[in-house]
Amino acid sequence: MAFNDPIAELLTKIRNAKDAQHRHVDISFSKIKIKILDILKHHGFVENFLVNEEIRKIRVFLRYNKLRESVVRGLKRVSSSGLRQYIGYRDIPKVFNGMGIAILSTPQGVLDGETARNLKAGGEILCTVW
Repeated sequence: MAFNDPIAELLTKIRNAKDAQHRHVDISFSKIKIKILDILKHHGFVENFLVNEEIRKIRVFLRYNKLRESVVRGLKRVSSSGLRQYIGYRDIPKVFNGMGIAILSTPQGVLDGETARNLKAGGEILCTVW
């Protein structure tokens, strides 16, 4: 199945899997998806992910607490293919007063909001996760 927006596909599949309380979800392979998942893993929103380059799939293991509630409360795609949203490093939002993260595509690569702010790198705001 072909998608026009691979980042929206990633976010939607994670959102649907967490709502259905699935242990893992399989998504198609993309370099930007791996970078976004690496940021989500570093911040504790997903437990782990495995990349299978032979069949071009990524298996994302979702993270839950002891009461089987998802750690991810929400995911929102900010910049879309029809309306790109670019921001300077001073305008990078703090998601839920620092409880969430903003993910940006900057000249230094795909970064979370705090790292981009420290590097003084603005760019396209891809999504927010809380």
